[in-house]
Order: sequence, then C-alpha cells, then structure tokens
Amino acid sequence: MTSAELTNAALTEQYQDHLLGVFGTPQRVLSKGKGAKVWDADGNKYLDLLAGIAVNALGHAHPRWVKAVSDQAATLAHVSNFFASEPQIALATKILELAKAPEGSRVFFTNSGTEANEAAFKLARRNAGTEEKPRTRILALENSFHGRTMGALALTWKEAYRAPFEPLPGGVEFIPAGDIDALTAALDDTVQAVFIEPIQGEAGVVELPEGYLEAARELTTAASALLIVDEVQTGIGRTGQWFASSNIVPDAMTLAKGLGGGFPIGALVTFGETNSHLLSAGQHGTTFGGNPLASAAALATLTVIEDDNLIDHAQQLGKWITAQLEQLDFVTDVHGRGLLIGFDLDVDTSAAVVTAALEHGFIVNAPTPKTIRLAPPLVLTQEEAQTFIDELPMIYRRATANLSAPSASKK
Repeated sequence: MTSAELTNAALTEQYQDHLLGVFGTPQRVLSKGKGAKVWDADGNKYLDLLAGIAVNALGHAHPRWVKAVSDQAATLAHVSNFFASEPQIALATKILELAKAPEGSRVFFTNSGTEANEAAFKLARRNAGTEEKPRTRILALENSFHGRTMGALALTWKEAYRAPFEPLPGGVEFIPAGDIDALTAALDDTVQAVFIEPIQGEAGVVELPEGYLEAARELTTAASALLIVDEVQTGIGRTGQWFASSNIVPDAMTLAKGLGGGFPIGALVTFGETNSHLLSAGQHGTTFGGNPLASAAALATLTVIEDDNLIDHAQQLGKWITAQLEQLDFVTDVHGRGLLIGFDLDVDTSAAVVTAALEHGFIVNAPTPKTIRLAPPLVLTQEEAQTFIDELPMIYRRATANLSAPSASKK
C-alpha cells in the first residue's frame, strides 16, 4: 500500500482485519502530535482534550521527554529483574519524595494501572490475619474502576465488565461510594483492605465527599485493614496536586497513566516499613516493570512537571475551564479537580457530543450517557481551551439536532 493510500478509511479497514476488536472501530487513525494537538492520517488537526485518557501529561513530542527517551534508548533500554538500573532507582526515590512517604516506604514498578492494582490486590491478601482470626474480605466502592485483569476486575463495580469472566477472585464486596456509615458498618477485623479512587473517573469524574478519605483512613486504621488508594488516573499532577489523596497517608497507592507521560509504566507505592514487608522476595514480579527506558520517560515527565510549575497551571486552568463551562445553559453540573473535569449535559447525548466534537476538531470522552470527560495534557494553554469553549455550543447543537425541541435545551 502506497503512502497515498494510507488514509483514515484504508487504515481503519486494515485495523478491523488484523486487530482484535475489543475496542470497536477506532474513531480516527492518528499519525502525529505536538503539544496538545494531534493530526490524523488524512491530515486533519485536533485539539487533544483527553491526552490518551489522562496519560500524555506533557502532551505529544515534548522535546525534553523525547530527548530523555532517545538518550536512554541509546544507552540501556531493558535489563531483567536480576539487575537494577540508575533510572529505576532515581525514579523510585523521586516518587517517594513527592509522596512525602515515611521511612521504610517502597516502590514496585509495573507496566500499567491494572498491573499496579493487581500488585495491590496481592498486597491486600497478605494482610491475612491469624489462623484463629483470619481476614478474608476486601471492600471496594460502587461505581469503581480498577482495571481489566482478573484481580483488578474483581475490584471493578460494573457488572457488564465482570460477569463474562466469572468466577473472579473472591472475597470482594462493594459498598456505596462516599457513604461513611456504610463503610463503618462493613469494616471489622475480617477486612483485609479497602480500595478507593479519590475521584471515580469511569463513573463520570465523581469526587468523593469532603472528609470521606480522612474517615476511611481513621476507620481502616482502627480495624487494622489496609487503605489502598487508586491514583492511576488522578495522580501525577492531574488534579492540581501531585496526588489527589495527599491530605492523608494511605497504606498503599497505585499509579500509572500520567507517570510515564505516554510511555507504559505503573507503580505500587507502599507506605511505611510494615506494609512494605507484606510482599517479600519471590511473591510478585514482572519482566518489563521499571525498565531503564520506562523509568527515564517517567523521570523526565516528573522533572518537566516540577520545573515548569504544571501543578499550579493545572489547578488554575482547571478552575478557569470549570467557570466557563458553568456559564453554558446546556451544562447542568461541572465536577472534578484540576485538569480532570466532568460536565453533565441536560440530555443524555454525550456520545453524540463526542462525535460532533471530533468533527469540529476536538477530542473528548463520554464516560456516561450524560457526562463529558476532559483530561487534557497539563501543558494545555488557556488560549487553546478557549477554542473549545467557543465551539462547544455549536457542537452541542449539532449533537442534539435530531432530538425533539422541548428536550434539546433548557431554553
């Protein structure tokens, strides 16, 4: 096939012929990116307001990230876990520093968020109690999403994700999200761990009520259960803080997505000497996790975020975007923190809005029928964001054009 034939249509046909269809038909075939913009195979330009689902923290082709990856690839890309590397050690040190982790805390590197949560699941199982008083239960929240592999899937609430693959690892119970009374009632000395996302991204960017994390910390400590915080989507500056749970000290935290700035890497962080010894030599492992190339990419990502003050930028730009969205008459609610934003529409037409937005040159996501999720690169500018705000009313009208007049708008 010649380069002239490498169009969206032709490449999509090849995709459907050769790739397993677990993702359905791709919306476009993307060919390059720079900053917060990407181009498809037909040369069309888009403002990327999703960043690979909160992954590309520095946008696309950031020069310092590209240099770090290129330099490391020319030096040492992979070693087995029989050996360590300087980037791996430096990255673990930096993560513990940013997390203000107490003495004795440790890091285990993975390749993805679901693998980080698998490691956390095994960590939880190690809090097994005694033969006389065994601990066998793990608590997760309704509307949670922790991944697609079997252990992480067992922690994921959505029945449609879990049912085709049952039986899953047992002992997981779901309790209402944000309900302190429900958590209090469920916690006792049979619970190994509680898994919590500070903001539930797949549920529509739903933030837990103020005080819930602090209450969970107090209650799990009293019950000697582990508190494991899933920061796969919310971590690494996404919410205008390094970590959305930074007001507490969990027993463990999982990271991925933005950590590598586009390179696959995840992490399980254990806090404190006792928790760090729950998984001992030989009880878990990975071939690729924390390899020098992934570690160099992650180190570059963290360094740029710190040097360019992107944490404050995410916080301030997120507030500005929220304020602009709140002024639109078809937006009923705006929620989230920093540059992880969900906004609800007055009709359940988010999928149509995603399609219309793409036609207008914007990449957004619809986690629920009424919610649009924005998780743009942390380098997004206010001027770029303004173009989306300006076009959004037209996008909405295009998406709702076939709806009956009374339900298409609040006007």
